[in-house]
Amino acid sequence: MSEPAVVTPSNNSKDTSTTAALDIAIFVPALLISLAVVIFLLADRELAAELSARAMASVTGNWGWLFDIFCFSAFVFSMWLAFGRFGHVKLGQGDGPPEYSELNWAAMMFSAGIGIGLVTWSFVEPVYYLATPPLGIEAHSSSAAEWAHMYALFHWSIVPWSVYAVPSVAVAYVLYVRKIPFLRISEACRPLLKHHTDGWLGSLIDTLVILGLIGGAGTSLGLGVPLVSAFVTNLLGIEDSLLTQLGVLLTWTVIFGFSVYRGLNAGIRILSDINIFLAIAIVLFILVAGPTVFILSISANSFGLLVDNFMRMSFWLDPIEQGGFPDAWTLFYWAWWIAYAPMMGLFFGRISQGRTVRQLVLGVLCWGSLGCVSFIAVCGGYAIEMQYSGAMDVSAKLAAEGIAPTVVALVNSLPFSTALSILFTLLSFVFLATTLDSAAYVLASISTKNLRGSEEPARYNRLVWAAVLALVAVGLLYVDGLKIVQSSTIITALPLIPVLILLMLALRRALNDDFGARLNPKPLRIEQQ
Repeated sequence: MSEPAVVTPSNNSKDTSTTAALDIAIFVPALLISLAVVIFLLADRELAAELSARAMASVTGNWGWLFDIFCFSAFVFSMWLAFGRFGHVKLGQGDGPPEYSELNWAAMMFSAGIGIGLVTWSFVEPVYYLATPPLGIEAHSSSAAEWAHMYALFHWSIVPWSVYAVPSVAVAYVLYVRKIPFLRISEACRPLLKHHTDGWLGSLIDTLVILGLIGGAGTSLGLGVPLVSAFVTNLLGIEDSLLTQLGVLLTWTVIFGFSVYRGLNAGIRILSDINIFLAIAIVLFILVAGPTVFILSISANSFGLLVDNFMRMSFWLDPIEQGGFPDAWTLFYWAWWIAYAPMMGLFFGRISQGRTVRQLVLGVLCWGSLGCVSFIAVCGGYAIEMQYSGAMDVSAKLAAEGIAPTVVALVNSLPFSTALSILFTLLSFVFLATTLDSAAYVLASISTKNLRGSEEPARYNRLVWAAVLALVAVGLLYVDGLKIVQSSTIITALPLIPVLILLMLALRRALNDDFGARLNPKPLRIEQQ
């Protein structure tokens, strides 16, 4: 294997002698817009629901093609980064080992990158597809079951994790190769934007990143709080209500607020380590206690279906029949991943010092996809088997009662259900706490000017954003609608696509400027005698 290339690139950065301080030009607009959205949700939820539905229909109808093309392009670009001529470029200087061990690194990436969404959807997403299958397949047929299990894996595997990998490399590159020490997406665009990064364009980019992140994190909270509330009320034997959900949210805010206050190493890393072992234990238990052979068989079958139909699913928008499946599911998921992508780029890039471009890309894709696919394959396979064996009409329960009660019912059908419910509750708490304290950490970093990658933002700044995320969750819980939660993600993700495209172009420019001449192979010719 070739050694990592070593150069001394010019960073063209601004003066790094100034100290870190709150960036009013980014902090105030993002905070005011976030609070205005919360007030709007609380003031008139019927109007909020109507406007959200219109906005979602407009974005998916007019721009769905862009989401598909961008996400597939991110996959292609990540493959170029990993296996192209820049793959062995080291994200750091010197011969020291990576900052974090492989286990700690993978745990922090997986826990922050997934959050409560995986726990929420792993059981029920394939069941939704049984009733409304893609590609004109007959509902509740055997083909619907096979495609339902596979399509969930598609939505959580290599393509979306590529959306995380690209900004991660861009951020790590400017931090540890170009030594631009400021933890912002606008700084990662500096190789392309040059001095414009320091003006209104840089502020606009970072403000859009903040709003997109709040939309994505709000979606996680809007889906996660009802699920944990359902588990808690099931364990305590009390009624699930808005009051209990707000109690869960308050507890959550205290947990991830404390973790954010402690910082990256003392808070997020410890939560991530706890989380990864909990997730592994739960998946293995369900695999062993459930229909093991069926789960393994349908998972192998889904892998074959995924390989056979990867290109078709990547671009399928159903333009003629317009059945709604791509709009309601694939575009929602792509938007959700895009909304989180800048945050994950900042967070993954920050913790990846000492790895090569290839190691970072393949680590994000492989560890992230493996964790998601394992969880969904096992939990989704169990739910499908319960449906088709007649042990539980999961589809009818999901349609009548919603996501949270259905997940609780499926967990209760397993052996040692009480202990398993406690573990699921703990896993859900820690999963979302890890994601949201990462979100608050990144939000505070973006809204702090001159913050070096080795420094942490002010604690009061972190706590402010933790409180803002909690307030957004209150508004979404009050509105109580999955469509509004989905639309908030899609709407806030659309403006981030051009930002991420800029990021890709800037990374390519920086790699070519710094290493292109060294890595271009010389033409071969036969010397004349």
